[in-house]
Amino acid sequence: MKPARILIIAGSDSGGGAGIQADIKTVTMLGGHAMTAITAITAQNTLGVQAVHPVPTEMVLAQIDSVVSDIGVDAVKIGMIGSAETAAAVAERLAMLEGVPIVFDPVMVSTSGSALADEATIAAFERLMALATLVTPNIPELEALGGEEIAIRFATHVLAKGGHGAGPMLTDRLIGPRGVMKAWSNARIDTPHTHGTGCTLASAIAAGLGQGMDLVGAVERGRKYVREALSLAPGLGQGHGPMGVPLGFYEHA
Repeated sequence: MKPARILIIAGSDSGGGAGIQADIKTVTMLGGHAMTAITAITAQNTLGVQAVHPVPTEMVLAQIDSVVSDIGVDAVKIGMIGSAETAAAVAERLAMLEGVPIVFDPVMVSTSGSALADEATIAAFERLMALATLVTPNIPELEALGGEEIAIRFATHVLAKGGHGAGPMLTDRLIGPRGVMKAWSNARIDTPHTHGTGCTLASAIAAGLGQGMDLVGAVERGRKYVREALSLAPGLGQGHGPMGVPLGFYEHA
């Protein structure tokens, strides 16, 4: 049986904790085949982002066209998009993929607090949200995008992540155009090594959708994967380090 083909459109993280690097690890660990269209190259580590170099829009599109025309695609994950021009162009390209689930993680700020999207790029996110099967914002991102009503406005689903909330218990809520579909609550895992949680979760969900899972099932498995990865964090770096890699998770999921 051939693995699900997951196209990841995102930026590169030189520290290996988030971005394309986290996405590839996640899709691979969950039994999928990861393909990439890199939107930006970043110089970053556990302490922050030191430099960002956007990839020209035409090169991002060339990467998408190259893999879709030859290998095909079963699901798409979008992370750091790079620029407003690239966001608009990617939306136009993805609109041509009929029936392919799209998970959009609207990356605005890194775990360390560095801005990864300007106001124009955030404004351009609307076209991507209108195409997405699922949008996965954290609390600050959801507020910046317009709140829970984006599920109605863009006829999509929203996984409102509670990781930025206060207290010992955290709740993620899956919201559709008709309201909350399901909520998950778990005890907070007490670790500073949370770099790449959003990227990893979105990629895990995309892998599940590409493998034919329904949305609730894909979210549930993705959340379990992230929590296990958090518990296995190796403690690298002086700041917000990367999570661990749950070897064998796919076989026991």
